[in-house]
Amino acid sequence: MTDTTTTRFETHTVRGPFNAAFFGVLGPVLDRDLRPHKRRVFADLPPTVVELGSGVGANMPYLTPGSTLVAVEPNVPMHRGLRAAADRRGVHLDLRQRPAEDTGLDDGGAGCVISSLVLCTVADPAAVLAEVRRILRPGGTFRFVEHVAAAEGTPTRALQRALRRPWAWTFEGCSCERDLAGLLRDAGFARVDVDAYRLHTPFVPFNTQIAGVAHA
Repeated sequence: MTDTTTTRFETHTVRGPFNAAFFGVLGPVLDRDLRPHKRRVFADLPPTVVELGSGVGANMPYLTPGSTLVAVEPNVPMHRGLRAAADRRGVHLDLRQRPAEDTGLDDGGAGCVISSLVLCTVADPAAVLAEVRRILRPGGTFRFVEHVAAAEGTPTRALQRALRRPWAWTFEGCSCERDLAGLLRDAGFARVDVDAYRLHTPFVPFNTQIAGVAHA
């Protein structure tokens, strides 16, 4: 069963379909490298999970069949793949076409929020983290796998800076130069556990990553 809640959000006529197709084809390749980190932070997810930027369902395998995913995904071309992934996994999908800064969910109504490769794309990551804190109940968790800026002075950081504009245009505003660990620590969570690591993929600007859990 699939429910859809919408708000005003315009999907780019080129980038929206391109990203849906890109992650539909290459998502499994990216997830192969991210899998050890996702298995750790997405372990033992509860029966109901809120996900920011669910895309085409890359994180569906980490949910238990029969559970409910409240999917906050503004990009309409992603919805077909997301619905198909939910059907394959046997997950009830509550699909909301809304931006992560404005989920429309109740205060303190969520026990668990997850995201992967999403905080890089939002217009205001601090506002998104404030929204996560608003919807989490006391004791709830925000579990994340995200890519971040490389250390200053490194070749990877230089490449991230050089590719900043075309990368952002192609991947719907994605920034390779955000200090998301710092933003998470400053967001007012009771505790934030973050591990930094590096992938080894051809997508070099994407290879510096963090994964962890923020506790409300």
